[in-house]
Amino acid sequence: MPGTVIVIAGPTASGKTALSIALAHRLGGEVVSADSMQIYRGMDIGTAKPTLAEREGVVHHMLDVADPEENFSVARYVEMASACVDGILARGKIPLVVGGTGLYIDSLIAGRTFALPSTGWRGRLQAELAAVGGEEMLARLRAVDPEAAARLHPNDGKRIVRALEVWHETGETISAHNRRTRALPPRYRACYLGLGFHSRADLWARIDRRVDEMMALGLADEVRALLARGVDPASTAMQAIGYKELAAALRAGGSLAPAVEEVKLRSRQYAKRQLTWFRRSGEMRWYLWDSAPDFAAACQFATETIAAAGIG
Repeated sequence: MPGTVIVIAGPTASGKTALSIALAHRLGGEVVSADSMQIYRGMDIGTAKPTLAEREGVVHHMLDVADPEENFSVARYVEMASACVDGILARGKIPLVVGGTGLYIDSLIAGRTFALPSTGWRGRLQAELAAVGGEEMLARLRAVDPEAAARLHPNDGKRIVRALEVWHETGETISAHNRRTRALPPRYRACYLGLGFHSRADLWARIDRRVDEMMALGLADEVRALLARGVDPASTAMQAIGYKELAAALRAGGSLAPAVEEVKLRSRQYAKRQLTWFRRSGEMRWYLWDSAPDFAAACQFATETIAAAGIG
């Protein structure tokens, strides 16, 4: 029987970190982050990475495991995070997978593997993307995998290259690969808990306040330090919301105020995409805040939901 994990998911600024720490204390658990940007060292404020004090002694995994210069992949996340989960289970504790990156969560629970032979196709395709652009590369993908092409935007060069790489390296489309892997039994049994707000307006207001708090904590200085150490503004890490906008503003000079408003907008848009992703799951049990979070009530709801699932 697969090991059991608790998943705490939801949009940005919904209170996942605080709830996960409260539950970890109550259940004797350890947290495995499922945030695609908290993996990077030196990116603390803009990713809302919990500080040591905020972790309250709870062991956290998958934080600060890569440098911003690295090209971190879903495959690498699954490999590293599954080792963390297996170690937690072996110690007789409960893994809490916490974050807002739905692809990371789904891939970890399913145990999907992404290993490909390496014959140089990725480098060639990346060079072709730089030379001819996303429209042309998407057209090439459409010719071999129209299903995948229909889901992608010409600006999503990374995923276009990935889909073409799978095709060239294996002869199988990424759409067929995904269907085949989804048919396999999941690696872990999961109890899904979702956090959100009854009112979108309350979530938007909370996101805006969080961005203001990040700026007060020194987000601009954090971005400035990354640029000063030579991190490429085009790197995956620097595409994170907050970093991309402020990096552009800092390089341009002048007021940061317009960039801060753009960060708020992009964060709200991202939250909408997260909600769309997580609401597709029929297994998610949602706890929706009123105007302000009530962590005692949420913790009680989560504890009862987890007990009903036979965990703990």
